Amino acid sequence: MTTKTCLIIGGGRGMGAATAREMHNRGYKLALMSPSDSCETLADELGGVAHRGRAENAADTQTAFDLAMTTYGRIDACLIHVGGPPKGDLLDIPEEDWDRAHDMVLKPVIRMAKLLAPVMAAQSGGSIVNITTFSAFEPSLTFPTSSVYRVGVSSFTKLFSDRYGPDNIRMNCLLPGFTDSLDLPQKYADMSALGRLARADEQAKTAAFLLSEDSSYITGQSIRVDGGVTRHM
Repeated sequence: MTTKTCLIIGGGRGMGAATAREMHNRGYKLALMSPSDSCETLADELGGVAHRGRAENAADTQTAFDLAMTTYGRIDACLIHVGGPPKGDLLDIPEEDWDRAHDMVLKPVIRMAKLLAPVMAAQSGGSIVNITTFSAFEPSLTFPTSSVYRVGVSSFTKLFSDRYGPDNIRMNCLLPGFTDSLDLPQKYADMSALGRLARADEQAKTAAFLLSEDSSYITGQSIRVDGGVTRHM
């Protein structure tokens, strides 16, 4: 029986780390990347491999991909979880910060898709999940660059799913609400219909569902796991 593998970009802390644990519990071998040594510590704990790097750096994502392929010979699932892009008052945000947001949020998804698609097609399938934000479809002035570029990720996800669905490659987005992996004040918990922050492990269970064959007929979707923060139907 073939052992399945999962590559996690942003797999050192928070939702990425929680997803790594969830996928490990499901029997997947792991390759992790994060900017700090937290990915290395977690990989040691879970019997995986790790590369310290940043999602916006093409050389780092290439190295993480190569590490997974060299170690395991296949990638069945990939989670892409990038950090928060620059914030500010809408028209005061400098152009270079908009460029940085583009490099942080959208380009890593496109870059990883180019690497993963041939591998997954040769394997007769695979699943990619992009963690974005609830504000992708209800834009917030609190997170302007994130709101703009993360909805771009959802658009790319739909296009990718149309193009590579015949190869049994799925791509979806997970849109989390306010989660306890960030140090947030109570007012954010109060915005949820449930009156609390999400736990990182709750987000991870949804991510693992989308990454695994449990969601084999779900693709091109942007699924909100926000505790009812957003209002649109």
